[in-house]
Amino acid sequence: MRSQELAWKIRRHVVEMSHVAHGSHLGSALSIADIVAVLYSNFVDVDQIARHDVERTRIVLSKGHAGAAIYAALAEVGLMPIEELKTHYADGSRLSGHVSHKGLLGVEVSTGSLGQGVGMAAGMALAGAKDGRDYRTFVIAGDGECQEGSIWEMALFARQQKLNRLTLIVDHNRLQAMGAVVDIMNLLDLGKKFEAFGWRALDVDGHDHEQLRAALSTIDDEKPTAVIAHTIKGKGVSFMENNNLWHYRDPQGADYETAVRELEASRP
Repeated sequence: MRSQELAWKIRRHVVEMSHVAHGSHLGSALSIADIVAVLYSNFVDVDQIARHDVERTRIVLSKGHAGAAIYAALAEVGLMPIEELKTHYADGSRLSGHVSHKGLLGVEVSTGSLGQGVGMAAGMALAGAKDGRDYRTFVIAGDGECQEGSIWEMALFARQQKLNRLTLIVDHNRLQAMGAVVDIMNLLDLGKKFEAFGWRALDVDGHDHEQLRAALSTIDDEKPTAVIAHTIKGKGVSFMENNNLWHYRDPQGADYETAVRELEASRP
């Protein structure tokens, strides 16, 4: 499936999932839809995931509250029934609000505590390096999450261990749960920060699939890579874009109808 088509389907699904479940974190899921689509369209072998092949590409969502985007992608590539997306957030569902690996192919670890997933991803990359494996590990983190000290402990560790098959993608949408990142704890230039920690850092438009593919395709000989993906929270639905209310709000009534109409009009 083309990445542009997958990104659209992810957005359409997450709006529907949030609407049906009255679930939150819609803006965060829309923000990463293009990143997730490029990963699953270009860097994942679905058959390897289905077999739980040791050489499979690992994808870790450290910003676990945006798990709806991962569930939608897994359904569209055939790793779970699309109908199951309707159970998101429901009691007893496999599809919990924060992404869960229990019983799900393609979810490497359950996450939710910010700063947690990056450390586990570094551990996966270290295991691969020690075992002489060629698989790659991608981890998606939020920019607000980069205020966590565990991010920078991982950055030091990954550089020391020369985990060059580890790629961190920062969803740099400049908004976090309670406001603008710049107002809560200004991160300044994230790329320069990672470079100071010995990483290779690349800045890209996080909604430009060609830029994402190019940045995610290249590997340094010794350094891990940080891709700073500049994104828009709520991307794809005009009244949700850069509106932090949609970190928690679910679309109902006229909001839902407008969101669906806009998405249907933008279908590739």
